[in-house]
Amino acid sequence: MKTIKKIVAFAAIAIFAFACKKDVTPPVDDTVLPTPIETEGLTKVQDISNATHTIELYTKSGDFKIGHNALFMRVKNTATQAYESTVNIAVNPMMHMMSKEHSCPISDFTKTASKTSLYDGFVIFQMASNETEYWELTIDYEIAGVNYSATEKVVVNNVAKRRVTTFTGIDSVKYILAFVNPSSPKVGVNDMQAMLYKMDNMTTFSPVNGYKVKIDPRMPSMGNHGSPNNVDLVQTDVDGLYNGKLSLTMTGYWKINLQVSDASNELQKGEEITETVTESSIFFEVEF
Repeated sequence: MKTIKKIVAFAAIAIFAFACKKDVTPPVDDTVLPTPIETEGLTKVQDISNATHTIELYTKSGDFKIGHNALFMRVKNTATQAYESTVNIAVNPMMHMMSKEHSCPISDFTKTASKTSLYDGFVIFQMASNETEYWELTIDYEIAGVNYSATEKVVVNNVAKRRVTTFTGIDSVKYILAFVNPSSPKVGVNDMQAMLYKMDNMTTFSPVNGYKVKIDPRMPSMGNHGSPNNVDLVQTDVDGLYNGKLSLTMTGYWKINLQVSDASNELQKGEEITETVTESSIFFEVEF
């Protein structure tokens, strides 16, 4: 009988000890969040490498296209496989043609908000690559006082709808006007953005300030009808970015006819749409 009592007592003590052990198991610390992915929502286009680093290039679509391209990049140390967190970056695109070379409008590159190693800016390609003419991207950068450089060919694809227009104004200046937004048009009034640059020479472009871009969206397949409540594009900051409102009353193909006037309100390029003038010589295209 005493043996049975000892067995029962021992079992009770073991159960109690096991329960206590479970009770003191540290709780899961749900305040520790996973490390955010630096390139979430982006797709790699390609790598550009030298003996020291690999520079990863990203866009939202995973390629380069004619027109405005938001470009993201980060620099990886080849030896340590770590991403550099403090980099000064300058990007130089160059189109190599059969008879000449030229660059294109491009921004400064700065660290992306809330990221530790990702940098962003934009480049506006005026033309696509082909078998004999190609774009080359040179990235000059500085880390801890040491300068580096890397160069590689990049492919720039054509687009079905016009997103950039290059023209010479009556002032004999060559301009580049690029569509930026809306990236996903909708029926209704859309926020519209475009960028206006001038060519200083074959390798240098500068933002144009204080101009006005008049927009007149039309549907050629529907009697060339227009839309109400459009707001012409004007600058809200001195950076070549112009903002306005684009009214699209239905889905389908739209031609956004353009007129560009300078700071003195002198028309540099483009025509007003009338019964006899059905389209401007400069325009964007949207279809959705």
